[in-house]
Amino acid sequence: MSATTDNMQSLTSLTVANATAALEQGVAAILAGQSVFDLRNVQAVDSAAVSVMLAWQRAAHEAGMKLELKNLPANLKSLTKLYGVCSLVSPSLTDCGDASALPQAAAEPQHHHH
Repeated sequence: MSATTDNMQSLTSLTVANATAALEQGVAAILAGQSVFDLRNVQAVDSAAVSVMLAWQRAAHEAGMKLELKNLPANLKSLTKLYGVCSLVSPSLTDCGDASALPQAAAEPQHHHH
């Protein structure tokens, strides 16, 4: 698939600020038959990114196709692992269960103060 057919490469952030627009862009791409989203250019992410990616997967499933999310930046992979949805968001990710891919601080036990 050439870069010109992957309109998701234009996405530079997946945050609450643009979640609705990103969701609509992704669903439109899925309905147009696009089955691979290259997210290499996504720099800024927050928890909304996980919801958007899950919604894209649901839309693809409803359209009877498999959606592959590839080139997820490390911060986005970390979020999907944190929420325990890595394999749901992108079944092709081979390092879903690899805690060593998380930032060091996130892999260490957290001390909670009450």
